[in-house]
Amino acid sequence: MRRRLTAGLVVSSASLLAVIGSATTAHADPADKPQVLSSWTQTGAGSQSAFLSARANQGSWAEYNFDWSTDVCSSSPDNPFGFPFENGCIRHDFGYRNYKAQGTFEANKDRIDSAFYEDLKRVCAGYSGATQASCNALAWTYYQAVVVLGFEKASPVG
Repeated sequence: MRRRLTAGLVVSSASLLAVIGSATTAHADPADKPQVLSSWTQTGAGSQSAFLSARANQGSWAEYNFDWSTDVCSSSPDNPFGFPFENGCIRHDFGYRNYKAQGTFEANKDRIDSAFYEDLKRVCAGYSGATQASCNALAWTYYQAVVVLGFEKASPVG
């Protein structure tokens, strides 16, 4: 009996969250744009996952008028030595473009850059040994490039 009750409670909770989530995106309030933008540019994996989900369903967020454009990793390779850094660069572009548009870029740049680095390190966590070490070194190089050059109009990465 306890298992059935627990399973039912989990299913009900998941259903409720799905309804709340769809209601949130169906009735977007553009006044919430700064909070939504912030939630998608945090360093955690959940923030990255939420951003990638929203990016795959941009129509649900149309009322916010986000700038989804990207040049991926700019003039640097998107997948250097086979490491798939594309999604990190895409989210980084999103953060830069949208914070610049709302006039709060400088106040958020460090966090956006840190989120970029964390995204790249999550890619590297899928490897081991020397391959992981090489990936992490490359992630650090990409991160340092955006830290140093990110205030320029055209940065070489992200």
